[in-house]
Amino acid sequence: MKARKAVFSGSWYPSGADECEKEIKQFLADKSMHACLKKDIKGGIVPHAGWYFSGSIACNVINCLTKEEPPDVIFIFGMHLHADSSPYIMLEGSWETPFGELPIAGGVASDLADQFNFMIETTTDFTQDNTIELQLPFVKYLFDDVKIVPVGVPPSDLSIKIGRYAAKIAEKHGVTAKVIGSTDLTHYGSNYGFSPKGLGSQAHEWVRTENDRSIIDAMLRMDAEEVLEQAENKRNACCAGAAAAAISAAKSLGSQGAESVAYTTSYEKSPGESFVGYAGVVF
Repeated sequence: MKARKAVFSGSWYPSGADECEKEIKQFLADKSMHACLKKDIKGGIVPHAGWYFSGSIACNVINCLTKEEPPDVIFIFGMHLHADSSPYIMLEGSWETPFGELPIAGGVASDLADQFNFMIETTTDFTQDNTIELQLPFVKYLFDDVKIVPVGVPPSDLSIKIGRYAAKIAEKHGVTAKVIGSTDLTHYGSNYGFSPKGLGSQAHEWVRTENDRSIIDAMLRMDAEEVLEQAENKRNACCAGAAAAAISAAKSLGSQGAESVAYTTSYEKSPGESFVGYAGVVF
C-alpha cells in the first residue's frame, strides 16, 4: 500500500530531509522556549501554522516527549471540524514525511474505530488538512521507530470520550503511548471576521493577555470541558476537540499536571491587523 502523500511539504514546511533537519536543529536551540521540568510527560498541545510561524513551539513540545523511553504509539489529534462533524481516522498504511514513512498502528487504530462512528481515511482517499501533517516530520525525526494513530476529532464531548478510550486501547494492546493535540488559538482580525476589540496594538494585547490566556489556563488545569466551552464562546481555539482529546487521553494515561512551553502570535513574525495565537503545553 502506498503512503499517504505529504501535501503541505515544500510550502508550509521544507520538502527535503536536509532542510527539515536544519530547521529542527534551529528550533531545538531556540532559547525562548521554556525547559520541560515535568517528568513522565504523557503528551502535549501544539500549534499547526507553517513552520515559519509556529514550528519552533510544536517541535519543542514534541521534543519534550522524548525525556523518557520512547513510546510504541503516538496518538495525534487534529483536523478542522465542526461540533456535529464525524471523527476521522486512518486504519492502515503509512504517512509520508521528508524523513521517511510513519506507519499507522493498525491494531490500535482499528480497535478505536470499532467504538465510534468514524469516517475512515486511506492513503489515497483523505481530507487535506494541515493540523496533523505538520507535526509528522518532528515525530519521525525524534521518534524514528514509533507508530502513529492520526485522529480527527470534532469540538464536542465526543473528543473527550475518544481521548479517554484511546488510552484504554493502548493499555489493552500492551503498548506505551503518548498523545499530541494540534490547535491554534485566537484567529483575530478582518481576515477571520473576528475583531471585538477593534484593530491595532490594543487588540493584540487583548488576545495575548485575555482571550488566549484564558484558554491556555484551562489547558494548564487540564479541564477539557472548559477548553471546548471557551472555544465555542470566545473563539479562542480553532481545533478545540484536538486539545480536549489530548487532555482526556493524557489524564487517562496518568498525567496529573501541565506546564507551559511557549506562547506567541503570528503578529510577532508578521505585524498586521489579522493574526493568530500559538501555544505549547505539555502534560
